[in-house]
Amino acid sequence: MPEYTDNELIELFRTADRKHFAFNLLARKYQEKVYYFIRRMVIDHDDADDVVQNVFIKVWNNLDSFREESKFFTWLYRIAVNESLSFLKNKRLRSFLTLSSPEALMVKSLNSESCFDGEEIQKKLKIAILGLPKKQQLVFNMRYYDVLSYEEMSEILGTSVGALKASYHFAVKKIEQSVIAN
Repeated sequence: MPEYTDNELIELFRTADRKHFAFNLLARKYQEKVYYFIRRMVIDHDDADDVVQNVFIKVWNNLDSFREESKFFTWLYRIAVNESLSFLKNKRLRSFLTLSSPEALMVKSLNSESCFDGEEIQKKLKIAILGLPKKQQLVFNMRYYDVLSYEEMSEILGTSVGALKASYHFAVKKIEQSVIAN
């Protein structure tokens, strides 16, 4: 099967008889990256699956109106960021009823996760990341795990490169302090 560029797939998507084919290829191309990005934010596998599904529903519903002012990847990650933050906000609102913070629930989930096969230092890193403000979590995850450039992050988050560098620097310092203290 030929390898299509994102722009070619978007054009195919806009062709009525090729819409499903093009969307399936786009979803296959980005599903894993989007899943792991979201999973690092929401921690729980089932929650991540739900958020990924919401992301691709939004992509399906809005791809016809995608103006191509940015790369498809940037647009997709912006949707993933917004859906993740929206999910976490709703989780925080629900947690007021249970009197447990969402972060505490995520740490508990991380500690009890049977599929986590990482070393203890990796678990400490994940717990330290959960302790960061959401913006710093996003920036750290995008830079450290997704290896995005500051310019790509700037497009996705709508923040200046300088502010992103500062957020990443502060996140690294806080993580170092947390990992060393624990």
